[in-house]
Amino acid sequence: MYQVIGTAQSRALRVLWMLEELGVDYAHVPANPQSEGVVAFNPAGKVPVLIADGTPITDSTAIIQFLADRHGALTHPAGTLERARQDSLTQFLLDEFDAALWLAARHSFVLPEELRMAGIKNSLRWEFERSQRILVQRMGEGPFIMGEVMTVPDIILTHCGIWAISARFPIVEARLSEYLARMRARPALQRAQTR
Repeated sequence: MYQVIGTAQSRALRVLWMLEELGVDYAHVPANPQSEGVVAFNPAGKVPVLIADGTPITDSTAIIQFLADRHGALTHPAGTLERARQDSLTQFLLDEFDAALWLAARHSFVLPEELRMAGIKNSLRWEFERSQRILVQRMGEGPFIMGEVMTVPDIILTHCGIWAISARFPIVEARLSEYLARMRARPALQRAQTR
């Protein structure tokens, strides 16, 4: 059985959702970042942490790709062109979506107040909107980001979409809005969010 450490209001949601999609058993410890239960496994104090076979794994993307590979689901096989495209989309989402949202969060509530720069959020929103236009050109035909099969980038993109809406970063592309509405209705995500 896996153990997931981190609240569902953090990037731990990605891990909880992946486990729900896989239909495997897990225990959830809804610990906050920097808490004693987190720092014991991740000196940086960041969540999520997945305990697999007694070994802690950190970073939500590393965790969900590990789970996908281990269970042979929600991923394309390593060494295939489809996996290269999947990994490229994953990196794009981390660089263009996740990074902008995280930097905005840092300048909203993470950094000490004297280090925050409120004006940076306007440029981050501009970049976020530009990235959406690029993304929709890369999306495959079908219900998921790569086409007919749900993969790791779907979890990252949907989580970033949820985060963007709560951070008041507008979703300006109709195709992305429709995609996010469809993904947010998935029963596995709904179960993960109630944790």
